Amino acid sequence: MPPALVALLVGATCIALSPIFVRLADVGPTASAFWRVALAAPVLWPLAALAPRPGAWRASWPLLVAAGFAFAGDLAFWHWSIRFTSVANSTLLANLAAPFVTLALWLFWRQRPSRLFALGLGTALVGVAMLVHTSLSSSATALLGDTLGVVTAVFYAGYILAVKELRDAGARTFEVMAVSSSVTALFLLPVALASGEALWPQSVYGWLTLAGLAWISHCAGQGLIAYSLAHLPAAFSSVSLLFQPVMAAVFGWLLLAERLVPLQISGGVIVLVGIYLARRASA
Repeated sequence: MPPALVALLVGATCIALSPIFVRLADVGPTASAFWRVALAAPVLWPLAALAPRPGAWRASWPLLVAAGFAFAGDLAFWHWSIRFTSVANSTLLANLAAPFVTLALWLFWRQRPSRLFALGLGTALVGVAMLVHTSLSSSATALLGDTLGVVTAVFYAGYILAVKELRDAGARTFEVMAVSSSVTALFLLPVALASGEALWPQSVYGWLTLAGLAWISHCAGQGLIAYSLAHLPAAFSSVSLLFQPVMAAVFGWLLLAERLVPLQISGGVIVLVGIYLARRASA
């Protein structure tokens, strides 16, 4: 197996562990989102300094603020979603970002989507309806969690669009990650303080959980995927998008005893097919 493909799959697996870390953390959801980026930044900045032509991001500070704001919304809503619904549902719904990106390109940049995209979006929405139906019958809070998962996808789509503009302006991957993580932390800290959540971990175990979230899921996961996509065809990006929610569901089942019912599995598969078709149409 090519090393780049191994890096892609390992990176997606690292990111798939993030909802497990969030669920196990002894701080609030917004606080765990803050520590995720705050603890990652000291690792990312030295890597950013090694990039060719470091500092290319400085002329694009409005985009960096936009990326930081979008990523803050993405993490905050996703971490709350994980608290209210299953790991499988929250991760699947957060990955609806790909269709939302294409919709934004259509609405604001007049890039008309193809029929294949329309088919993919329609397929994904059918799967979402099945997931929501499962949530309605499982708990009183699961529907709220699913809704927050969809909101996560909207913010994540905004982050993807901002990062694309930054990359087109010459910024390197680790530069974008370092700066956007720092800006995201600045947005999340006052929100976490105002929410009244527990901000400081209560034990060494709590700190290790947050370190895993920051260093394994955020730094290693995103870094490995960024490396792999520089050495693989663009179509392979769909692999990481599809592999991540599958592994998250497996981890939720193994580590949190979250049972997957047949309707939920079917809905998840349909969502993945829809996302794949939408990604292919946008490639």
